Amino acid sequence: MTSELMKPADLGARIEKSQAVLANWRYLGRGPKFIKIGKSVRYRVADVEEWLDLQTRQQTGQQAS
Repeated sequence: MTSELMKPADLGARIEKSQAVLANWRYLGRGPKFIKIGKSVRYRVADVEEWLDLQTRQQTGQQAS
């Protein structure tokens, strides 16, 4: 399986979030899936796209039952 990888700075620029926010999300288990290669963090573009799709909403507040 081959997928393009993004650095945290690239993802941060794309979604307008700082690298510190992304690091916090990783710590909390939020945000897109990520890969650790040694000390480096990378995001698969496919995982980012999937995560962005899951963020799509039609309204704010509680979800209807």
